[in-house]
Amino acid sequence: MNVRRWYIPIAVGWTVLVAVLVVVAPVPLLDRLPDPLAIHWGLSGRPDGASPYWLNALVMVLLWLVIAGLPLYRLIRGDALRRRHDRRWMCAVLAGGGVFVLALQTMTILANLDRTDWRDAAPVGPGTLLAVFGVSALAGAIGWALARPGPDEEPPASGRRPPRPLRTLRSGERAVWVSSATAGWAVTAGSGLLLLAVLLGVLPPLETEHRIVLAVSTGVSAVAALALSGVRVQVNARGLAVAFGPLRWPVRRIPLDRIDRAFVDRRWPADVGGWGYRVRPGSSTVMIRGGECLVVRYGSGRELAISVDDAERGAALLNSLVAERDNDRS
Repeated sequence: MNVRRWYIPIAVGWTVLVAVLVVVAPVPLLDRLPDPLAIHWGLSGRPDGASPYWLNALVMVLLWLVIAGLPLYRLIRGDALRRRHDRRWMCAVLAGGGVFVLALQTMTILANLDRTDWRDAAPVGPGTLLAVFGVSALAGAIGWALARPGPDEEPPASGRRPPRPLRTLRSGERAVWVSSATAGWAVTAGSGLLLLAVLLGVLPPLETEHRIVLAVSTGVSAVAALALSGVRVQVNARGLAVAFGPLRWPVRRIPLDRIDRAFVDRRWPADVGGWGYRVRPGSSTVMIRGGECLVVRYGSGRELAISVDDAERGAALLNSLVAERDNDRS
């Protein structure tokens, strides 16, 4: 059974449907809504922020695109379809996130319905928020359950393997290996969050303190997502250098003297606890995308794994440099 045939059309259709409903569904009720309408409620439950309908709808659509960007990218790319666990998480995020955005928009419209001024909007208390999160969690659980059909499609040659050996370097000869990997979903999410931060920073209807807090928190999230959106790895006679993000900064350098050997392994986000920089007992992982990873074992026994393209050649060069170092010492 080829699950790709129906998972992807449903995911794309759901993403488009949610975006359309957020914008179009309230349009017949616009003559019954104040302009601007209340979009934020304080701890007391009373409205304390307002925005024109079109601006609120734009922010909601951008929020939905940020939520849906990762699972949609992974499903279309196909890597999330190969493993049931990943597939179920992606569908749960799509289902729960979509219902969450729709529930937020519904809550906002109902609170403002038939009010002449946004300050007179109905209060929003903990019960309403619990209902929004509850229905979103239920939708996520349904998405998780519905994504179960279809077996895992593990590659036939998974697991660790030693790299093919390189020829011995001649005296005075130097070799350099450079490779990279980019997570398109992280670039999309980071760019979307950055755009959202800019919009929040210039929204005139929001009070200054709310605008600053939202803009700064969203901006920090955008920087974090972009910093972990890609990696560039270089191997040379000095050792290993790992540069992060589109600006290739920061850079982590590992001297050749610390390296015992290198090999290739296939690892996935579910194996190491997610994406980004993951630290576990005895090992660290830079997980940009699931699949082939360059794994470096230190003399102490600890390992560093980096998901990067052409990992086998990088491991082979590292092993050749380590062998040359050991020969020079003996």
